Amino acid sequence: MTHADVDGVAVPTGHLIGGEWVGSPTTFESRSPIDWDAMHLADIARGDDAAAAAAVGAAVDGFATWGSFTVHERAEVLHRLADLIDENTDEIAHVETLDMGFLEASMKARLVGRGALNFRTYADLIVAHEERTWNAKAMWNTVQRMPAGPAVVITPWNAPFMLATWKLAPALAAGNSIIHKPAEWSPLSAALLAGLTLEAGFPPGAYNLVQGIGSEVGDALVRDPRVRRITFTGSPPTARKIGEAAARNIVPFTAELGGKGPLLVFADCDLDAAAKKAAWQFDDSGQVCLAGTRLLVDESIRDEFLERFHAHADALVVGDPRDASTEIAPLAHPDHRDRVHAFVERARAAGDTIVRGGQPMTDSMHYEPTLIEPASNDSEVVQSEIFGPVLTFQTFADEAEAIALANSTAYGLSAIVYTGSRERAERVGRLLRTGLVWVNTFLVRDLTAPFGGCGISGIGREGGDHALEFHADLKTLMIADDTCT
Repeated sequence: MTHADVDGVAVPTGHLIGGEWVGSPTTFESRSPIDWDAMHLADIARGDDAAAAAAVGAAVDGFATWGSFTVHERAEVLHRLADLIDENTDEIAHVETLDMGFLEASMKARLVGRGALNFRTYADLIVAHEERTWNAKAMWNTVQRMPAGPAVVITPWNAPFMLATWKLAPALAAGNSIIHKPAEWSPLSAALLAGLTLEAGFPPGAYNLVQGIGSEVGDALVRDPRVRRITFTGSPPTARKIGEAAARNIVPFTAELGGKGPLLVFADCDLDAAAKKAAWQFDDSGQVCLAGTRLLVDESIRDEFLERFHAHADALVVGDPRDASTEIAPLAHPDHRDRVHAFVERARAAGDTIVRGGQPMTDSMHYEPTLIEPASNDSEVVQSEIFGPVLTFQTFADEAEAIALANSTAYGLSAIVYTGSRERAERVGRLLRTGLVWVNTFLVRDLTAPFGGCGISGIGREGGDHALEFHADLKTLMIADDTCT
């Protein structure tokens, strides 16, 4: 097996297929956004149609074993994997920081542990599940979950380790074998996770990893008729292509496709807390789908809010993500930095006001934390997901206008509301067209709650039993009353 030495951590560079590490005829580069020109991390196997076919074939074979495990047997393996993740937190966090640019302190404190928690949560949910049984029309009815079969799991480049575990855990807990295709911009932590599955004792073919370019090997995976589930996190254009492939093979498909979340600030709120949370939407350089990127503020507190917002934004530390004092990390890839800047330049040309920031930072992949006051609610920076450290600022006259502005994009993943009124929180929360609303907080979730978006933010729901039922085929067993003893 070939490994790359990534700053002292041995990272597999191939695919994991049928329990064995294998290569491909060609490779692609993994480079670090910390110093793009100087920090070449690894050459990774570039999957092709042959790799995709082999991985699906291995998953078909692996499903025969993994799908026959009892829920207690699957839970035991998932708990072992979670323990191994905890034991390797430092290595996973360091490699992901180098590969994607995420803050290493956050990785160690929150995100790697959240990955372990994802596996533990689903291990416990499958054991605790009780089949629904009832009597009707002189029949005993029992709804049973059957593992669906091989599942293709395609995960994004931002927070790749945690977001991969969020999708992989329910698929595996349900009894499906999986083929994981990570994003080519941040492939390394997926390789570490795949290696840990071998130590945890997954049977061959239950867990497969295929590296490569999405338009190449990803396309081959979702087109394979042997695949029985597809779950994807990424962009709407890619989701449309995957959805077409899934429809051709009549395969259930879920997609989490990002957001353009509003952050509504009412005059009765704790204004400093709201301004501080608004500034923290620059966290991870805005590469967070749940971020409240559209600041919608009561016009009566406009000036005071902006004064507090700028003070908190000015205090944010931009720097090397390996440094514990850094709060603003680099963007993940030069192409993405250029994309973010193109949005800002188009906004400038269209007459939007650049309130702060608006430029790449010299000799780095960092981008200035940027605030734009649009000339119109129809402005591109209001309506399109930028996925960078770029927020927009608008004011509203009353609650009705605030709700109208909040619901005015095609996205509907999440929203944040700051108010001191419980009645307003309930009223506004019910009227926002999003899959998730936080009031006076952010990024706090119960993993058993449904997660997903409205509009072009996605299809389906993840989280808890919602994810487990997606990854299962449901069967109703009906036994005539008094015919069996």
